[in-house]
Amino acid sequence: ENKNSAATSEDGGKKRVSECRRCGTCCRKGGPAFHRADKALIEKGVIHSKYLYTIRKGELVYDNVRQCLEPVSSDVIKLKGKGKSWTCILFDEEQNACTIYDNRPIQCRALKCWDTKAIEDLYAQKRLQREDLIADIEGLWGLIKDHQARCNYETIQKLVDAINSDRGEDARQKLAEIIQFDIEIRKLVVSRGGLDVEMLDFLFGRPLKQTLKNFGLKI
Repeated sequence: ENKNSAATSEDGGKKRVSECRRCGTCCRKGGPAFHRADKALIEKGVIHSKYLYTIRKGELVYDNVRQCLEPVSSDVIKLKGKGKSWTCILFDEEQNACTIYDNRPIQCRALKCWDTKAIEDLYAQKRLQREDLIADIEGLWGLIKDHQARCNYETIQKLVDAINSDRGEDARQKLAEIIQFDIEIRKLVVSRGGLDVEMLDFLFGRPLKQTLKNFGLKI
């Protein structure tokens, strides 16, 4: 039997997939989120930090399980897509294969397109945090904590809610200051700290000019 073919079983006259046939569909729908069990993959350089981005606590994102926009309850560190696509950055499209298959993250190991229970159970369990990876880098971690405090999404949500109230002008001004701080700290760590610009979405999350669209704001 062709090893790339899926094992199937009869189900009401239809064939039901019961084994991965490595079609690559899941890899083209986005990279995995990381859990503490994946920490060594990043620390040992199997997966470079520049390939990661952080969805920060409180950020509104589309929840594939609940199928709606939801604020995340903690940091979610994910693999980037290729360019503007969702395709996982570590997926080789020509070979239709994962470039780190033997060292793939735990979510990739748990995902079964024909039975999603395992990945649903894993989904929010023991997520890897930025603090788990870079808290020992004192100066950098201090900047990240300051950014998180000043650009936290709980405050942003309150300002968004206030925009159409009698406090609207003040809310808009405070929100503009937060957005400007988010822009400037990214410039600072590149120009003075010499950090790779590709690391910014991991260290500080995605830019507010991008993420605030999910809050109904046009920047």
